[in-house]
Amino acid sequence: MKRFAYKDVLAHIPRKQITLIIGARQVGKSTILKQLENELKNELVFSFSLENKKIRALLNETPENIFQLIPQPKNRRIIVLIDEIQYLDDPSNFLKLNYDLYQDKIKFVVTGSSSFYIDRKFNDSLAGRKRIFELSTLSLAEILHFSERDELVPFLNSGDIPLLYLEELRKYLYEYLVFGGYPEVVLTDDIDEKKLILKELGTSYARKDAVESNLHIADAYLNILKLLSSRTGSLVNANSLSADIAIDGKTIDSYLWVMRKSFHIDLVRPFYRNVSSEIRKMPKVYFNDLGLRNFFVNNFSPIGMREDKGALIENYVYLLLKHKYDSENVRYWRTQSKKEVDFVVCGDGGEYKAFEVKYDRRAYSQRKYLSFVHSYPDIQLRCVDVDAALVDVL
Repeated sequence: MKRFAYKDVLAHIPRKQITLIIGARQVGKSTILKQLENELKNELVFSFSLENKKIRALLNETPENIFQLIPQPKNRRIIVLIDEIQYLDDPSNFLKLNYDLYQDKIKFVVTGSSSFYIDRKFNDSLAGRKRIFELSTLSLAEILHFSERDELVPFLNSGDIPLLYLEELRKYLYEYLVFGGYPEVVLTDDIDEKKLILKELGTSYARKDAVESNLHIADAYLNILKLLSSRTGSLVNANSLSADIAIDGKTIDSYLWVMRKSFHIDLVRPFYRNVSSEIRKMPKVYFNDLGLRNFFVNNFSPIGMREDKGALIENYVYLLLKHKYDSENVRYWRTQSKKEVDFVVCGDGGEYKAFEVKYDRRAYSQRKYLSFVHSYPDIQLRCVDVDAALVDVL
């Protein structure tokens, strides 16, 4: 099975630009490289991982040492697939030098486990030389694809799902809200095994992000993730977290930064139009994978038995909106008097839409949102419940 992003990556192979695939650990970046290697078997392809210490040491000496691993390019273009490029001491320099000298003869396709490395080790010297493909955990549509139920995919958020399919899609959604979309989790049917995989992701791999980011207290990093998991969809106050964890606010900010750059969380900024009563600072937090979030909150109960099902469906709608509108265009609205709307999004044409998310539509009362409606009569406000999250065109 191939990720939906695979076709876009494959289509970029003929381009001179470096193809850079980033994303959280264990989302399938290495698999895409292996699939490319098989797909491009009629091309001249070389593949290696920088988790190999000998290869890493060789390339750290000088970028020209690439030619101890591949032949000098002559009449035929070479495709070089490199996994875990962030392990180089200076990956930006390595790629820039080889791109500038051999862009017509060598095509680089590289992966990086965390955009933490991309931001800190990749500088503007690669501007115009790379295209970034961000690989998330599996979406619900991709889970249907991996489950060989491709015929259901076109109905998701189509505006109309036949009753024949709606109940089956609900089951997929309910499981997704509990176990998320890490490929290894999705591909096992055993519930206990799903939990064990998520435990490994939430401890060993998250801790590895903290250690490799040079954070001083890895346990504090995990404790902050646990706190945030219980506050999904809520405002993030660094001072409050500082008091809870007993570390200073600047350290909290640096830990949150690494969590974002490791693709664990997103911080959604407020929407406002120069209205003094609207909140302008504190972001709201959402997780990029609900299974990982549920590990940190220590709850894998079925969705119908959960007190936090409202937070889960809100987080799911955030992921849908992020995919469609880009995270920078997804905001929330809240006033100092605590009147709020979950999401305000801006489309490509500059038009705005607003969404209030409720697991059960019966909990929605339009009167509670009159303040927003009066402030922004040009923005349509809609309620999204659990079925609308499957059916509606957002």
